[in-house]
Amino acid sequence: MLTFHNTLTRKNEPFKPLKAKSVGVYSCGPTVYNYPHIGNYRAYVFVDLLKRYILYKGYKVKHVMNITDVDDKTIRDSQKEGISLKEFCSRYEKAFFEDLESLNILPADKYPRATEYINEMVAMAKSLMEKGLAYKGEDGSIYYNIRKFRDYGKLANIDLNKLKAGASGRVKKDEYAKDDVQDFALWKAYDAADGDVFWNTEIGKGRPGWHIECSAMSIKNLGKTFDIHCGGIDLIFPHHQNEIAQSEGYTGKKFVNYWLHNEWLLVNGQKMSKSLGNFYTLRDVLSKGYSPIAVRYLLLSTHYGQQLNFTFEGIDAAKASIDRLNELVRKLRDVKITNKKSVLLKNEISAAEKAFEAAMDNDLNISEALAAVFELVKGINHHIDSGTLNKSSAAAVLKLLKKFDSVLGVIDFGSEGKLGRDVQKLIDQRESLRKEKRFAEADKIRAQLLQRGIQLDDTPEGVRWKKV
Repeated sequence: MLTFHNTLTRKNEPFKPLKAKSVGVYSCGPTVYNYPHIGNYRAYVFVDLLKRYILYKGYKVKHVMNITDVDDKTIRDSQKEGISLKEFCSRYEKAFFEDLESLNILPADKYPRATEYINEMVAMAKSLMEKGLAYKGEDGSIYYNIRKFRDYGKLANIDLNKLKAGASGRVKKDEYAKDDVQDFALWKAYDAADGDVFWNTEIGKGRPGWHIECSAMSIKNLGKTFDIHCGGIDLIFPHHQNEIAQSEGYTGKKFVNYWLHNEWLLVNGQKMSKSLGNFYTLRDVLSKGYSPIAVRYLLLSTHYGQQLNFTFEGIDAAKASIDRLNELVRKLRDVKITNKKSVLLKNEISAAEKAFEAAMDNDLNISEALAAVFELVKGINHHIDSGTLNKSSAAAVLKLLKKFDSVLGVIDFGSEGKLGRDVQKLIDQRESLRKEKRFAEADKIRAQLLQRGIQLDDTPEGVRWKKV
């Protein structure tokens, strides 16, 4: 049975979706004012792993990930550059989608932009005022009265009565300290500092607060109540707590059934910080020559509820693990034996599949799932080396690896072992040179292919290639 650790209840709970075979997932996406750092990508890889495993279990998934294209940061930095908000945000949105593709992250079904949902936010703020849960301040901004929401603080495990004095005040900025909880802005009255970023609406001239954006976009696309909401632990408070308050106050229904939050990413054992010189965007890492798939493997290989220590040695180890998987794929495709049987192979395949699923069912226990995969790799390599793996068994193992990789997204199956014409032509040319004993020229071609990520191995059965 699939279980998740629900932040709201602080317990592992059996997963029971609202609809029998369909799951609604909302995950907080980027604020497009800069390139996301690798800590952000830990959250996106976690959501990808979650979604892939839900699909593996046979469910359909509707995944919505927002794009925050209007908030304090996007306005501030677009004005610094002297360009429009849309032009500024489009640059970083484009880069974000490029990064998702390089990390082999499945696209969401919808990427709503905050600026496209102003009407929904206005309607929500107006309704909350009519219900007495929100009020207009002297400056014209609309604030949510947290004291009017009975369960405020439950997600973040905060006791309002123990907070410091002044907690009943108002805050217009989007983010604030955990011990400084205050009424938060649903709608921000126009300020000259906002420049040309404003909307004239029935609740006044201004722009939305950050928190109401996600509520409006998730409710519009997934309904008043949906299955899973994800994000980093830094979003539990105030962002997700405020989402619950305004959404449930607006609809009168439970907002989300399962809240899943990933832990911090550390770099070399320390919190990532520009002052420490350990702040990296994904592009910084890739510019050093590291494979994006190795980065993906490192980001997913630690359970999402545990802190992940990101190191460049860790990327090297991740690459080595991926190489082992890719090498086994190559070996399986090269198996020629047809008249020998491996008696235990069916049991080994079944055991690996059950172990993998049991681990992932247990709140996505990826460490144990990967252990099951590599136990299988070890056993199959033994059968290959001893000549007891036949072609049909090799095909069965290959099929299972593809099934595992539908969750992991790290194995290179290529086009069923086919190469591009230009690469194949070079390999054939090298073989001809070797037959003519022109080894120096053959070695040049081998080096040329290696630079392109194709490694050649000369075996008794002929030349074999693999991607590196």
